[in-house]
Amino acid sequence: MMAEKIGKGVYTLGFMPLIFSMLVAFFLTGCSRPTTLEKIEQEQVLHVITRNAPAIYFEDKDGPAGFDYEITKLFAEELGVELRLRVASNLGELLSVIDQGYAHFAVGGLAATENRNARFEYSSPYMEVTPKVVYRLGTSRPKKLEDLVGKRVVVIADSHHIDLLKKLKKDLPELSWEESEELETSDLLKEVSEGTIDYAIVDSTDLAIHQAYYPKAAAAFSLSDPLNFVWYFPASEDNSLNQKAKVFFEKIKQDGTLLQLKERYYGHLNQLNYVGARTFIHHINRRLSRYEDTFKAEADVHELDWRLLAAIGYQESHWRPNATSPTGVRGLMMLTRVTAKELGIKNRLDPKASIKGGAKYFAKIKNRIPERIGEPDRTWMALASYNVGYGHLEDARILAQKDGKDPDQWLHVKEYLPLLQKKKWYKQTKHGYARGSEPVVYVQNIRRYYDVLTWMKQPQVEEGIIASKAPSEQYNEEPTDDLMLPDTLQDMPPTL
Repeated sequence: MMAEKIGKGVYTLGFMPLIFSMLVAFFLTGCSRPTTLEKIEQEQVLHVITRNAPAIYFEDKDGPAGFDYEITKLFAEELGVELRLRVASNLGELLSVIDQGYAHFAVGGLAATENRNARFEYSSPYMEVTPKVVYRLGTSRPKKLEDLVGKRVVVIADSHHIDLLKKLKKDLPELSWEESEELETSDLLKEVSEGTIDYAIVDSTDLAIHQAYYPKAAAAFSLSDPLNFVWYFPASEDNSLNQKAKVFFEKIKQDGTLLQLKERYYGHLNQLNYVGARTFIHHINRRLSRYEDTFKAEADVHELDWRLLAAIGYQESHWRPNATSPTGVRGLMMLTRVTAKELGIKNRLDPKASIKGGAKYFAKIKNRIPERIGEPDRTWMALASYNVGYGHLEDARILAQKDGKDPDQWLHVKEYLPLLQKKKWYKQTKHGYARGSEPVVYVQNIRRYYDVLTWMKQPQVEEGIIASKAPSEQYNEEPTDDLMLPDTLQDMPPTL
């Protein structure tokens, strides 16, 4: 006997069994069943399925982070319950979990589309995005859908982009594409940049996050009108939790919380004015003199090169004591609230206190790096850890070792840090996804800032400190007259 659909998402073998089951439930309970919201309040746990991806959910050096994670955490706090996240290995698993009701809702770059209206309940929209066709700069730019015919177009499997493509295919039958379960947005952009694939379909927000790392990947045209990101709830007549979520979204829209989170994670992405050598030298002459004595004093306390410490400060804040990063850290050395408290720093905006905290924190991290690792590799790894977290650095070193490379050499470790952005690799690690390209560029930038400072300041010849050689001797690089920063700077958005 074929199943009949009674209402939304309720299946039965016939009408009479449904009536019988309802009567049995009524007599057994003597009252109506508790709503989903009531169950959550009773159990004190909110179960959410999500994705491990930039701006959605990832493990930062100071714990869980991500735009969608922070919103979800605020909602759990609003309910007064514990948030328990389950990370899906791909979009297919995420959708399946919600289909089966194994989580209260799903969050993470999920758009409301017509094809999914009957499958899921949608929350209020909290982000507007536009699906983009991405191509490689230097090649012929596609201007309309017909230009994709006969080309290799790749999209992420089970994404809302497939719904759009299927709808468009009705008017353009020749349109074709590939669906990948293994590739994430960063992988797609990399393959487009390298010419491995012709085009990819990604959302405007994801493109903004990753484009700085893959500058050759650019938007060609919009695949559709803007879509809304929403939470997916299981299809059910019980919408008590969704109604609560709608009230919550209205609240954070009205009080500015949602706008503040958007600014923190997305507001800086279009500010891609890269720092040049002339700007750096200008800041050395205009800003560094105010803090040079403090850098020297704190570096002496922790047996560091003061110019290295100053280079960290410049990379973090451009030596601005009131700087605030997209992720909310503040001060000249950009200390998080948690780190400042741990270091005993009461005022992160006090430049002397910030430099003191930054020096202490960097020295602490460096002491965690195995002593067997020689200089300058040990310093470069400490810098990477300062940026991305010690756990992610260790993950990269383990991956390098498994692949037969030397985990004690920065030359090899920096090859594996970017792999922490790829599902194929980060699923093998303890700490999961990380923006692994950032620490590589971070270290390279600081090395070059340090080079410039060693040319402009007297060398500090001390045993055990990396500044004992001229830059060209240390890195086997020829000094340049124009003091231009490395090409890799083009792959990184500004810190502030």
